[in-house]
Amino acid sequence: MTAIKHALQRDIFTPNDERLLSIVNVCKAGKKKKNCFLCATVTTERPVQVKVVKVKKSDKGDFYKRQMAWELRDLTEVDAKDANKENPEFDLHFEKVYRWVASSTAEKNSFISCIWKLNQRYLRKKVEFVNVSPQLLEESVPSGESQIVAGGDEDALDDYQELNAREEQDIESMMEVCEYAISNAEAFAEKLSRELQVLDGNYMDLSKGHIKALQEGDLSSPKGIEACINASEALSQCMNVALKPGHEKLMAVKQQQHLFSELRDAFARRLTNHLNNVFVHQGHDQSSTLSQHTAELTLPKHSPLHRDLLRYAKLMEWLKNTQREKYEGLSRTYVDYMTRLYEREIKDFFEVAKIKMAGTSKDGKGKFGLHGSSGKLTGSTSSLNKLAVSSSNSRRSQSSSLLDMGNMSASDLDVADRTRFDKIFEQVLSELEPLCLAEQDFISKFFKLQQNPTLGENVDDSDGAVHSRPPSEQRHSISEKDMVRMMMNKIFQSIETELNSLIALGDKIDSFNSLYMLVKMSHHVWTAENVDPASYLSTTLGNVLVTVKRNFDKCISGQIRQMEEVKISKKSKVGLLPFVTGFEEFAKLAEAIFRNAERRGDLDKAYIKLIRAVFNNVEKVANESQKTPRDVVMMENFHHIFSTLSSLKISCLEAERKEAKQKYTEHLQSYVINSLGQPLEKLNHFFEGVEARVAQGVREEEVSYQLAFNKQELRKVIKEYPGKEVKKGLDNLYKKVDKHLCEEENLLQVVWHSMQDEFIRQYKHFEGLINRCYPGSGITMEFTIQDMLEYFSSIAQSH
Repeated sequence: MTAIKHALQRDIFTPNDERLLSIVNVCKAGKKKKNCFLCATVTTERPVQVKVVKVKKSDKGDFYKRQMAWELRDLTEVDAKDANKENPEFDLHFEKVYRWVASSTAEKNSFISCIWKLNQRYLRKKVEFVNVSPQLLEESVPSGESQIVAGGDEDALDDYQELNAREEQDIESMMEVCEYAISNAEAFAEKLSRELQVLDGNYMDLSKGHIKALQEGDLSSPKGIEACINASEALSQCMNVALKPGHEKLMAVKQQQHLFSELRDAFARRLTNHLNNVFVHQGHDQSSTLSQHTAELTLPKHSPLHRDLLRYAKLMEWLKNTQREKYEGLSRTYVDYMTRLYEREIKDFFEVAKIKMAGTSKDGKGKFGLHGSSGKLTGSTSSLNKLAVSSSNSRRSQSSSLLDMGNMSASDLDVADRTRFDKIFEQVLSELEPLCLAEQDFISKFFKLQQNPTLGENVDDSDGAVHSRPPSEQRHSISEKDMVRMMMNKIFQSIETELNSLIALGDKIDSFNSLYMLVKMSHHVWTAENVDPASYLSTTLGNVLVTVKRNFDKCISGQIRQMEEVKISKKSKVGLLPFVTGFEEFAKLAEAIFRNAERRGDLDKAYIKLIRAVFNNVEKVANESQKTPRDVVMMENFHHIFSTLSSLKISCLEAERKEAKQKYTEHLQSYVINSLGQPLEKLNHFFEGVEARVAQGVREEEVSYQLAFNKQELRKVIKEYPGKEVKKGLDNLYKKVDKHLCEEENLLQVVWHSMQDEFIRQYKHFEGLINRCYPGSGITMEFTIQDMLEYFSSIAQSH
């Protein structure tokens, strides 16, 4: 089936920019057995189109042709007939019902499972699956693509503040006496601005309402918080009144300043205690939903906590400007609390991710994990340390290699496992990204920390002019930016460690997972840098990307080392080398993973290293081969390499593609000449003697007068090669070639045809020598070229 799938992909689907994912050999139910193939395909171009294609052999049986295709979106129902017993029959409901019988139940199940996954991934309208075993219908890992970065709604809340009763009354009064308040809003706004400036005098009188709000205002209700904000701002204005010379010595002024200081200190203590309690209270509420989120491989969203705390942002700003020590103490308390909360959440989150990656199930024998990909945790997450990476059901070693891939069929490559890993890894990054961005955005807003600009940076004002910030303001900006970074590093100190641990596990499960991780991590680093190159997220992901790239390089080096260590049995023929077919599968996998990826250059460099190693080690094995001729090893393997590179069209390997074709052609010709040798050995020796005499100076028309090369001797040699003997010799040659060549590459007929051409060339050479050296003798071979063509054809057909 592997060879068929390869041929269909190459001859039918690749030219149409389609990728063959699953195949099942079927015949129509209840009719005379007339086999064909049903193929599940996707287009390689976006938007992706998913089809079920019917393929059958041509009437002559020498090639496959596309007979019919249905869009998967037109499929309404899949009926597997029996969910509990093995049954090869199944129905597909399109515009009409098509009834099929698969060649095996396993092929049918694999095909239905593939259809289900494609339906889940690409179609909004879900297909009905009837009488299908639940084990075939694997639940998809939840996607993180729809998650929205928290904190977006808080921007509007932060900028909006309701007018108090006095402000509303003042504005209404002004609008009553201003006739154009409605008709000319701009003129009214200018008048309003002038009046407000007049009202903003230098007074040290704080209203009783503001004093009451500072002393006992409710810091847990929106109205109470608003009253405290207004009161704290009024208090700051009173304390910052510009006094005239000498006024500061007045007793009344001193008493008022003392009152203000006491109000400030008392309110600062009350505010600090309240916010400390809010941190603790919010922490308890947040942790209550933790188990639900981790089981679903999602991180708890902290937007409710952020939303509640952002109501205090202006009070935090007041605290920052008036009581810096208390402000910094609150900052440390918040960081300590959030560090513990995030560390617990992140640890549990990564614990579940690791179990999902390992993909084992609890089968009563002490193995913990998940049932398929259902997301239901079946064992304690604390058991992860005892979890075996390899599963008893796995047909692949813990660390994949080109050698392993070359020995497996497409189904054995565990494409579903790698796809699941890719989804899990993407889910992890997609959950971390909004979490970090939302927390950093909250910290900068709540603690009033400016993250930009940096030192020496110019500021683009609203008028379009560019001005330099004063040195003192630049230093302050840098300090606050560093503070945000330090707070984030402390709060999320476990992320980088956990990510590296997860990456190590993924690499241990399957070294080719480093390809997925390199692409995904690169994309998220690129996205984070576009948002903020100096953000915690950008820096952390950048650090982890270095580890991922190192694992990718190690993976490639490991493949090359395994090629160099390959040992070929001395007693069996070589055939296609496992690392040659393995490179093909690797390249197909890599091309699918790196399509439109930012790190394509890394793959191209790896391709060059791998293909050179493949070339070198093919030659090494060919030189060491004892059972199979060197030319056959070179010919078959370089033919496969050439076909692979021609099919995949990898631009950086164009030179290697041409080189592979050249080596294949050279060794095909060499093998043909050496294997065919001298089928008419005595006749060949005779004419070698003739040519030697001519070379010594004997004229061609006088060669027949040489005793050893006269006409009688020529006729005697020719008689030893009647047509029957020639055919017998060719038949033995065919068997010999058949033993040398492998079935996978299917070059027997190509070689046989080349041998036919070489034999005809030798025949014509002998015929020419007879005509030139024995003119008018009437001597001819015992068989003709036409006879020879019939010999070659009948031998090929008989085998």
